[in-house]
Amino acid sequence: MARPPGRATALLCGLIGVGIAAVLLVSASTGPLQTSFIDALKIVVGHLLPNMPWMADGSLTLAQDQAVWNFRVPRTILAGVAGASLALAGAIMQVTVRNPLAEPYILGVSAGAGVGAVLAIVFGSTALAGVPLSIAAFLGATVATVLVYLLAQQRGVIAPARLILAGVALGALLSAITNFLTITTEAQNVFSVLFFLLGSVSAATYSQIVFPAVCLAALAVLVMLQSRSLNAMLTGDEAATALGVNVGLMRKLLLLAAALLTGATVAVAGGIGFVGLVIPHVARILVGADHRRMLPVTVLGGALFLMLADLLSRTLAQPTEIPLGILTAVVGAPFFLWLMRRASAVRGGVS
Repeated sequence: MARPPGRATALLCGLIGVGIAAVLLVSASTGPLQTSFIDALKIVVGHLLPNMPWMADGSLTLAQDQAVWNFRVPRTILAGVAGASLALAGAIMQVTVRNPLAEPYILGVSAGAGVGAVLAIVFGSTALAGVPLSIAAFLGATVATVLVYLLAQQRGVIAPARLILAGVALGALLSAITNFLTITTEAQNVFSVLFFLLGSVSAATYSQIVFPAVCLAALAVLVMLQSRSLNAMLTGDEAATALGVNVGLMRKLLLLAAALLTGATVAVAGGIGFVGLVIPHVARILVGADHRRMLPVTVLGGALFLMLADLLSRTLAQPTEIPLGILTAVVGAPFFLWLMRRASAVRGGVS
């Protein structure tokens, strides 16, 4: 007897959830300071559940506790939140512009965040009225989104083709500004700029996780509640309108959601590509193009993918850490090309 599609999707989401928990514990036990898997699990549980006996019996050192709870766990959680946000933003963008190759960075949002962050690094937060780097990056992403929105309008309506062209052109312009600021700044700032632009969660703190996590939770719920409308938009604007969808308003809301997800993520994790392009396609291949099933798999799959990428980024070339943007491109590009060659990719909605 065939398994109901909804049950199969729930099972897949459960398996991905188990994978996320496993990667979190493996990441918590991996690093220069030796910490066993069991000790890492004890530390995590001890902080989540107070008054655990092993937290005070001397079996765990203060250095182990700080390494696991203050450094490894927050960076892994932030990687998961960033991956889920970028994957969801990619899925949203592909519906908004009806282009299977669309992803968050196509609108120049990442480039705008890069300009904001580079301004904070080059001139210092004091020159920007005390605005910290993460806020400067988010403000840059917001400004880029507004500009793309204005440029993409044609007689008061957002045209998908103009949206892509405006995003590409604006992204190129903002990248040129970023490059100019980079080559004209002092030498000690160049490494910070490049490391941010290539993406990293190495300096993650629990306070940094709050804003992108809240954005992800709220927007994921809102977008999933609109799954039927997203399915209707796949059939084209006229068919979606006939089905009762306000296409113009929905496209604006989706654009805003994708920009907010991308801006909140880039502000704390830098530029990380390919997640929003590959993961939605993989989700479609696994569960089909119905957004009621595809979106949960996309969100969880994006989290697992970037958590694994972060684990590899700090272990493959120890003690050097590979920026996440490099690793996701190296892994994502060949994988995406392989997916495009599969017949199942076509059935899953890649073309």
